[in-house]
Amino acid sequence: MTQRNSRYSQYSKHLVEKFGQKVYKLPVNLPGTCPNRDGKVGRGGCIFCDEEGAGFECLPGTLTVQEQIAENKAFFQQRFNAHKFIAYFQAFTNTYMPLNVFKEKMRAACQDADIVGISISTRPDCINDSYLQYLQDLRQERGRLNINIELGLQTVNYHTLKKINRGHTLAEYVDAVCRIKKHGFDVCTHLILNLPWDNLTDVVENAKLVSALKVDYVKLHSLYIVKNTVLGEMYRNHEFSVITLEDYIHRVVAFLEYLAPDVVVQRLVGKGPKEKTLFNNWGASWWRIKNMVENCLEEKDTYQGKHFDYLNGKALR
Repeated sequence: MTQRNSRYSQYSKHLVEKFGQKVYKLPVNLPGTCPNRDGKVGRGGCIFCDEEGAGFECLPGTLTVQEQIAENKAFFQQRFNAHKFIAYFQAFTNTYMPLNVFKEKMRAACQDADIVGISISTRPDCINDSYLQYLQDLRQERGRLNINIELGLQTVNYHTLKKINRGHTLAEYVDAVCRIKKHGFDVCTHLILNLPWDNLTDVVENAKLVSALKVDYVKLHSLYIVKNTVLGEMYRNHEFSVITLEDYIHRVVAFLEYLAPDVVVQRLVGKGPKEKTLFNNWGASWWRIKNMVENCLEEKDTYQGKHFDYLNGKALR
């Protein structure tokens, strides 16, 4: 493990290997909500989430799926001469809608031949066999259409899940991964590595659980704190502190060391809407933090999967 780009499994390289060329994600914003907002499982949503959810960089949800895809595609074609795309249903909970509406939106996303995949972001408690069966039928109909489902977990610490008002426990996540895998789809898991109530033990356990469940992709986020949220008020009231950037770097490195080598890392750090945040990536750009993680891996001469030795009866070896 001597070359920089071999120290962890990078998403961009994975896509080239999978599809034969660069592939670009086209964000699609569906108007909607989530069961943790409308009273189904809770009110107010997660304490870190504002009304826009994760879709602050998306086009307006008033545009149709095909209009959003066409506009985003034109941008990537002009700027990067792109030829293959993944339709990415990013904001809110995209399986939390009537099945007939879900079918309509998914079918609309894959009309063009250059759409090689669909990525669907949702919650673990909104995974249902009927929706997965439809996706399985759609994939069979479209031939080689790649489908993956992104699950927002954030942490394996079920005490922290309750603290952030996540509205589900760890069990729903495990069930969701098993159901998605049963239908033959890839799974991506979102994790926040610097939640105030988590420590390094939780970070390592995050890596161990997603590895044991054979998750295909992970997205790592640093916590950004948005104005006019419960977390934002807690931050203003000094009810918690955020770890240092250096500590975040070390948490990412530790996570990678315990992560199975074949899990693809889609992101090492997230980014938030700067104009709406009270705290955002320690004032550093996402690419600088990414470089810091890669430099740390080099300096420590370590790599993804270095400590991946805990499955298949470790005590028997």
